[in-house]
Amino acid sequence: MDTNLDDFKLRLAERKDVPLILEFIKELADYEKMLDEVVATEEILTESLFEKKAAEVVIGEYQNKPVAFALFFHNFSTFLGRPGIYLEDLYVKPEMRGKGIGKMMLSFLAHLCVERKCGRLEWWCLDWNEPSIQFYKKMGAVPMDEWTVYRVTGDALDQLAAEFNR
Repeated sequence: MDTNLDDFKLRLAERKDVPLILEFIKELADYEKMLDEVVATEEILTESLFEKKAAEVVIGEYQNKPVAFALFFHNFSTFLGRPGIYLEDLYVKPEMRGKGIGKMMLSFLAHLCVERKCGRLEWWCLDWNEPSIQFYKKMGAVPMDEWTVYRVTGDALDQLAAEFNR
């Protein structure tokens, strides 16, 4: 898909892009100082993205070279009675930042929200990531300070799941 940025195009990821997607995930995790937490493999991503279709990925290409990606999926707002788009990851290679690529990626997702009649576009941002926080606020994003994210994973997830069959 053409964009308003010279030499920058977007395309939806295909199965053959799985190694690239994993590479982007690892680069993002390294930036976030969380590389040791990445357990995704090409096989897991293939199953999740292209067999179960649990999420979608858009690839950003500058001069036909992949330089950015966004991984997203639908959630649902009971208050709005509509789906939303949750952006799990947005990553732009460091050497390509400041060129409007991140904004174009978010603009595409906002366009997709409107096209799909979604009520909102949302994502999380690490508290220490001040450059991203300022970037998001410039685009009108509002932090949801009154909410706390809770997560159950690993052994705690297994234990909670086991309660169902007792």
